[in-house]
Formats: sequence, C-alpha cells, structure tokens
Amino acid sequence: MHIPDGILPASVCLAGYAATGGLTWYALRRIDQHQNPQEAIPRASLLTAAFFVASSIHLPIPPASVHFVLNGLLGAILGYYAIPAILIGLFFQAVMFQHGGLSTLGINAAMMGISAILAYHLFQLRRVFGKGNRIVTAIFSFLAGAAGLGVATLIFFVLVITNIPATINVATERTAIYGLMVAHIPLMVIEGSFSAAVVLFLQRVQPELLGESGRGSKYDIKSQK
Repeated sequence: MHIPDGILPASVCLAGYAATGGLTWYALRRIDQHQNPQEAIPRASLLTAAFFVASSIHLPIPPASVHFVLNGLLGAILGYYAIPAILIGLFFQAVMFQHGGLSTLGINAAMMGISAILAYHLFQLRRVFGKGNRIVTAIFSFLAGAAGLGVATLIFFVLVITNIPATINVATERTAIYGLMVAHIPLMVIEGSFSAAVVLFLQRVQPELLGESGRGSKYDIKSQK
C-alpha cells in the first residue's frame, strides 16, 4: 500500500505534495475550530504510534503478503486529526524502515488521508440511526475501517497501474498489481472487524472519545453549535 520511490513520475509526486499540503492546511483549520484543540493530541499521538507499528504486521494472504494500514480506524476515531497523524507516521516509516519513500510521501499521505476522512464521515452517519446503539456503532465502525483501506487501495491501484515505468515488464507488473488488489479484499474485512472491536471497546469504557457523552461536546466544532 506504500508507493516506493522510483515508481511514479516527478509530476505526480509533486502533485501529491501539493494535495497533502492543501489537505493538511484544511485539517489544521478544522482542528483549530475545536474548543480545545490540544485536548485530543495525546489520543492522536497514541494512534499515530499504532499506525506506525501497523505496517510491520504482515499477513500472508495469497497471492501476496499484505500489512495492516488502519487509516480507516484513525479517521473514525480522530476525525481531521488523522491527517497530521498519518503524515507523521508515514514520514517515520519512510525514514526508519524505507517503507514507502520520501519522494512519494506526499502521494502516500494524500492517498491514505483522503480515505481516512471519508471513513470519518461514514462513521458519523451512525448518528442518523442512533449513535449510542452498539449494533449501529459496530456496523458503521466496520464500514469505516473497511472503506478506509478500500478507498486507499483503489487510489493506489489507479496511480500505479497508470504509471508503470517503461523499464519494467508491463504485463508482469500488471499481474502483480492485480494480485495485490485481490489480497487486500480479505484485509478489508479484517481491518473492518478490528476497527469495530476497538470502537466498541471505547464506547464501553470511554464514550467521550467518540463524542457520545456530555464531555463529547468538547470535540464539537464551534460552527456546528
């Protein structure tokens, strides 16, 4: 799921940095509208660390080996805090483990950040059906976790399949990419189930983290009051 250096042309990498810059600017503006923007930083830091570690957990799903991403879970719990969290996590993954690359940091962050925000808004739809209902919460947290990975996988597929370097055997590379996409389908189910388990646990022990108690109003945006 991490696009490494040397795969995409420079123009696409620059566009990725531009997209990530604009997305991060918008996310920080939304965060600044909270009553206390600093209050969620410890939670965001913890989930940034989880996102950083997740890439080292590999699952052998034929015909490829895949790893956890958890961008959907970050989006569901953190909202717009997920954008800087993902950007920081990807930076350290690239620097420390060469997972991804610095030239593609922008495109990877945009790919996972956009899908995380989509997962966040999908998770918020639970309010329409009753945000305190555990079954509703389980369904929408599962959908958020699965959709976060699914949308990122789709973006990854489009970017890579349309920018295969001429020096690589195109037919072989396409077969490998198709196989990788197929392997991410069961991973979507796994990440969706894991996201549902984490969210249900938080709903039981600290529902304010999901905005489901009196304290949850602290996370509401002023413009929505």
